[in-house]
Amino acid sequence: MSDIFKASQEAHTALRPQVRKTPLDRSHTLSAQYGCDLFLKGEHLQHTGSFKFRGASNKIRLLTPEQKSQGIITASSGNHGQGMALAGAMAGVPVTVFATATASVLKLDAIRAYGAQVITLDKDSLSVELEAAAIAAEKQISFVSPYNDPDVIAGQGTIALEMMEDEPALDAVFVAVGGGGLISGIGSVMKQLSPETRIIGCWPTASTAMYASLKAGEIVEPEEHDTLSDGTAGGLEPGTMTFPVCQQVIDDTVLVSEDEIRAALKTLARYERWMLEGAAGVAMAAFMQQAEQWRGKRVAVVLCGRNITIEKFTGAVK
Repeated sequence: MSDIFKASQEAHTALRPQVRKTPLDRSHTLSAQYGCDLFLKGEHLQHTGSFKFRGASNKIRLLTPEQKSQGIITASSGNHGQGMALAGAMAGVPVTVFATATASVLKLDAIRAYGAQVITLDKDSLSVELEAAAIAAEKQISFVSPYNDPDVIAGQGTIALEMMEDEPALDAVFVAVGGGGLISGIGSVMKQLSPETRIIGCWPTASTAMYASLKAGEIVEPEEHDTLSDGTAGGLEPGTMTFPVCQQVIDDTVLVSEDEIRAALKTLARYERWMLEGAAGVAMAAFMQQAEQWRGKRVAVVLCGRNITIEKFTGAVK
């Protein structure tokens, strides 16, 4: 954790102005409704519409000149691919993104619009990651995992440094968890700067790879189901470094249903006028489920992204 913290501190300065500092806004309406000081960290306002641009930019920044000239290969259901594509384009680094054949067309089109090559495979997310990594190794090209990479995790940790600058006395931070890169970065920084802040991992009940692994004490592959939170869906790469970090930094865990995710998205649209993706709804839904125990406290919810189709969003909140 201390290594991630130090790397995040360095990235926090080095990534400016390419990476945008996003707002940590107190929601006056929702604070009054839930009887607490509720702060919303607007990572949906980051470039590419997701926090993933942070980790991608940090990884690209730290490549050697030879690695940059060779280009990179990555695997993504969408947001990480967009982040890598834009960060690569800004640095003149060729990017190839492997994705599942069922990935959002909107997200894949956005990746291509940023200038990356997209290759789809008729496999699940974890299998796509493993095949992309194998191809990169065969071609001796750098592979960038969406979460199993210290430079990527350190980039995500800059979110916590921004939050501490704006609100240094938070009682809890709610974070949606997929592969664990986001919460590993945020948690590693918060444990150094504000160890009393509770780090709360949030999952849809339909996709619980890291949650199930934490409960089992080892990486396992639970059955996956369709979820609005496609940004957190999928299994974990064997031996991922995020697993032991999550074991150390996550204080509490919350599972939310698809109905709770829909209600959270609807709440954010009604009161904040934001159209957000399912993963952001997971963190908000977890807070809404647990809100009573945080009355009178200062709580932050990380709104991790906005990349959702209008059809999927309207279908969720109708």
